[in-house]
Amino acid sequence: MSELITLTIDGREIKAAPGTSVLRAALANDIYIPHLCDHPDLKPVGVCRVCLVEIEGRKPTVSCMTPVEEGMIVHTSTEELESIRRANLELLITNHDYNCQECPMNGRCQLQEVTRFIGVDEERLAMMRKPPLDDPIDDSNPYFLRNMNKCILCGICVRTCDEIQGDGCIDFAYRGIKTKIAVLGDKPILNSTCVSCGECVARCPVGALVPKDAVEPTYEVETVCPFCGCGCGIMVGARGEKIVSSRAAPDNPANEGSLCVKGRFGLSFVNHPDRLTTPLIRKNGELVEASWEEALSLVAEKLSQYKGEQFAAIASAKCTNEDNYVIQKFTRAVMETNNIDHCARL
Repeated sequence: MSELITLTIDGREIKAAPGTSVLRAALANDIYIPHLCDHPDLKPVGVCRVCLVEIEGRKPTVSCMTPVEEGMIVHTSTEELESIRRANLELLITNHDYNCQECPMNGRCQLQEVTRFIGVDEERLAMMRKPPLDDPIDDSNPYFLRNMNKCILCGICVRTCDEIQGDGCIDFAYRGIKTKIAVLGDKPILNSTCVSCGECVARCPVGALVPKDAVEPTYEVETVCPFCGCGCGIMVGARGEKIVSSRAAPDNPANEGSLCVKGRFGLSFVNHPDRLTTPLIRKNGELVEASWEEALSLVAEKLSQYKGEQFAAIASAKCTNEDNYVIQKFTRAVMETNNIDHCARL
């Protein structure tokens, strides 16, 4: 293992692993540097220019793109830095719909956090030529909304779709003041190769990408996604007795902070009024509620009437690998047949 590098940030001597960016080294030691386009899951690109720092012997430097060096002396707050950051931030806010009270990201928005830290000059903002915020909200996707009037062009969604999901369905489009994030042909996202995984939604630092009907949970519980045998870890958010959100458990080894569309957006069935919560058996031509003991006894009685080629089983992709192992063992050892298939192949 490589030896740690020693550097000084704002008079504090800290240590970081080789290859760590100045930004990540500072944040790991509770030294805040404002940033918008950087994300720990993605390669740094340095496009927002609000994470500038002063390194002795150099000009103002983008901290997310600069690896730590032995003996480096870093200043995160100087008069020149504050002036540059404020100018860059004002240019971002000028093109931003900052109706924060009605935004689902209010209170969790990274742009709000940066703005509070840096501050803006209202008179200077009023002098800037603001383009009309008239991009229609794209609600074509059944799971999330795209509001490009709140987009700050950080590119996190583009890099997420490319680096993590490997889909590449969105990119920067047009030029100059008309630059925006769009799919091929600037069509609604439903008419693209988007697989609705929601990885971009989870990483968007502002309110440009938000889940539909987003509700803030009162608490979260870590559990396992019920949709397949991969065992992805999820954080299920609840409000009262209703599930209102789902996100990836960041440190789970099965999914490493990622989820598919089912794990992220598919848990509404839990509270659905049509969900079956008790077994049903047919009596006198009608399905009636029964106890588990009664239902299982009936199934065992019916199955005992069949053997060999008379029987076939279909396993479920929503079961765990262990459950699917048991059903194939039951089919072969008890029912004495190899007639077993799996719904993931259908």
